[in-house]
Amino acid sequence: MTREDLRVLHESIDGSISRLDSAVTGLAEAQSRTEARVAELAEGQRRLCEAQRETEGQVGRLAEAQREMSVAIQRLTIRTDAVVGRTFELQFRDRLTAYLGRFLRRRKLGANDELLETIEPHVDEREAEDFLRADAVAMGLVDCVSTYVVVEVSSTGDVEDIVRAERRAKTLQKSGLASIPLIACDAISPESLAFARMSGVRVWCNGSMMEAAA
Repeated sequence: MTREDLRVLHESIDGSISRLDSAVTGLAEAQSRTEARVAELAEGQRRLCEAQRETEGQVGRLAEAQREMSVAIQRLTIRTDAVVGRTFELQFRDRLTAYLGRFLRRRKLGANDELLETIEPHVDEREAEDFLRADAVAMGLVDCVSTYVVVEVSSTGDVEDIVRAERRAKTLQKSGLASIPLIACDAISPESLAFARMSGVRVWCNGSMMEAAA
């Protein structure tokens, strides 16, 4: 091999080494950029996780606040309904003689305990105590017959009101007293009205007596 050949070979080797060094340097720079990008992505993911946890915390606090508000609204609704119901009961008792109109003639409002001595020999203690909790008891003439009307008062008449009125009127009937159960309300559903008629309970609703069942 001549000197010229050796020179050419060295130059070729030097060029290859230079290109290899450049490639290695390029790979190192690319790896550095990749590592930096991975670090950025990891930091972004960490921030995203923190934001997600913060969002979940806010959602949890919002749900708790909503639950507390729902409970507060429910309590307020119950209290409001109780006040409305009690106000309606007092109003009905004060105006009973006018409200019952021609249904109960020569009517008067009595005190529940006035009938206690009459009913006690015929019913048990539980029935007597239950009767004392009737909202109102009126006495007068129904179809010319001396009759007691046992009244349950509620802003919205429901099945429970109907059942209570019927049960308490039967307490008087067990004692030999003519009595009619009646519920007084501002509103009543068609289903409750049908149940009242089936049970023989009269309904006064929003200022007038409803027709009894045929």
